[in-house]
Amino acid sequence: MELLPGIYEQVISQYLASKLSGPEREGRVLKDPLARFDPQNVLARHIAKILRGALLSADERHLPLAEQVRICNRLIGHLAAELHDETLERCAITPDAEILLALAERNPSALNIIAPARPETSIAQSSLFTGSPKEPGLVNEMRKEIQSADRIDLLVSFIKWSGIRLILDDLKEFVRHGGCLRVITTSYTGATDIKAVEVLAALPNTTVRISYDTERTRLHAKTYTFHRNNGFSTSYIGSSNLSSPAMTSGLEWNIKITEQDSYDIIRKIEETFETYWNDPEFVAYTPESREQLRHALSREKRGEFDLRPVFDIQPYYYQKEILERLKVEREVRKNYRNLIVAATGTGKTVVSAFDYKSLIRRPGEYPRLLFVAHREEILKQSLQVFRGVLNDQNFGDLLVGGNEPAQFDHLFTSIQSLNSRNLSDLTPPDYYDMIVVDEFHHAAAPSYQKLLTHYTPKVL
Repeated sequence: MELLPGIYEQVISQYLASKLSGPEREGRVLKDPLARFDPQNVLARHIAKILRGALLSADERHLPLAEQVRICNRLIGHLAAELHDETLERCAITPDAEILLALAERNPSALNIIAPARPETSIAQSSLFTGSPKEPGLVNEMRKEIQSADRIDLLVSFIKWSGIRLILDDLKEFVRHGGCLRVITTSYTGATDIKAVEVLAALPNTTVRISYDTERTRLHAKTYTFHRNNGFSTSYIGSSNLSSPAMTSGLEWNIKITEQDSYDIIRKIEETFETYWNDPEFVAYTPESREQLRHALSREKRGEFDLRPVFDIQPYYYQKEILERLKVEREVRKNYRNLIVAATGTGKTVVSAFDYKSLIRRPGEYPRLLFVAHREEILKQSLQVFRGVLNDQNFGDLLVGGNEPAQFDHLFTSIQSLNSRNLSDLTPPDYYDMIVVDEFHHAAAPSYQKLLTHYTPKVL
């Protein structure tokens, strides 16, 4: 073994001591007492490394496995004698040299033993997932981890519906049998889907806690911990959030650690999770929290496009006239399908925003709105107009281009995104109170027919 300059953390054996001696090493060797370095763990690792090397060497020399087991048992017997601990003798390996894989639940009525599901990767030895097609799929491994866990703690910076639906059936079965599920997430970057949070929070024996303070907290950790009461807990730590690409096709790296070979790390994960869980920063999600989460997600996503300052916008006189005529059409003539025709630049979008504002009965309780246009730039400008008229910079979400909405209740979307995302399949015909279609002459195109034939809003 060649000793190169650098940093080390290695027990000094007699062999290593001989390498460190000599005039050429004088003044270059830095050492510290073993007692300062968690000596029991250090000694155990040292012996384990020696034993592993010796057994591999024995195997290369074709020493039978039975003889290797006998060598291990003699070492255990020597430890028992040296420490005068008879209980150590019971740690000797049985002559059959077998591995316990499972202990099935007691079921007197079952004719056959049904083996519990188990991951392909070891639950006693750590492993690395790199997204390679040659290794087990991350989502399939996690599904099997769920099926054999007693408790589950998930710590992820954001949660997508596309990710939750991959493991939702397994989670439902897990909690149905009494398993406890705890989830910590945030509104950071506005990437979390409200639907995913709602579905999780609605499960029995499940609590979801959310941090809304993204300026201070900025939680970006991803840890999936599967607790087992038998001492075989596992935890996945890495780059994958709860989204479909991250869990399936993405080039994500995640390491799976086990309680058996990384006991201290598992304990630290548990302790840190408990610290977060009991921190007032992370608030339990309830159905009443929906609006708070929606606002927080919208606020985080505002950086995706330029914001304009909010002013107290008032309609021009001719815009007021249009609004008054709309009111008459609805209240007197009961016509709720209305067409506004005006020259370019005269503020038809402003009129639609004030028209929408007139539907609000109580402050902050916005009727459901769908605003449809054919270009992304028009949608961004229109959203700013509505935010200005409502004096609410958190109002509305975009569904266009790379923008993902946190909710569908107040949505500004292109007709292409509406059709490609099958919004009509996700929302019933009477879902929206008002639908606004910009540049309505485009509605003659076939792409608009799905919108106009599916939805029956109160106001179009």
